[in-house]
Amino acid sequence: MNWQTDPENPASSGPELSIGQVCAQTGLSARTVRYYEELGLLPGVRRRAGGRRVYGPDEVERLRFIQRLQLLGLPLAEIRELNDVHAIAGSTTAMLARLDEVLAQRLAELDARIGELAGLRDEIEKYRARVASRAGALRTGKGKS
Repeated sequence: MNWQTDPENPASSGPELSIGQVCAQTGLSARTVRYYEELGLLPGVRRRAGGRRVYGPDEVERLRFIQRLQLLGLPLAEIRELNDVHAIAGSTTAMLARLDEVLAQRLAELDARIGELAGLRDEIEKYRARVASRAGALRTGKGKS
C-alpha cells in the first residue's frame, strides 16, 4: 500500500528519508529495498508528489528486523509470513508465538545440518588417512602405480 505524502503537513509522519539515506543506514542496496517493497515485506512506503519513495523510522526498523531474521537463516517466504501475522495482530502473543515456532524449526534444521556436516567431516578425515597411507606406500615402492 502506498500513500502520497501530505504536502500541507510534511512532518505528519516523522522524518522523511530518501532511499539513499535508508540504504546508508541499513547497508542494503536500493534494489533490495525496492524488492522487499514489491514482495510486501515493506508495506506502507509513502511517495512524494513526484513519485519518489519516502521512508520513515518504521520502515528502517522493519528493514533491520528483516536483516536479523535473514541472519538467522529464515527465507523471505517465512519472513513475509511473520510480516503478515504482524500486520494483522502487531507485536502480540500470536506473532511472538509464531516467531518462536519458526525459530524452533530453524534450530532443529541447523542441528540436523550440523550432524550431517560432522558425519561428512569424519568421512573426509578417513579418506585423507587412506590417501596418506596410499601415498606413503607408493613412496616406499610397496604400492602399485
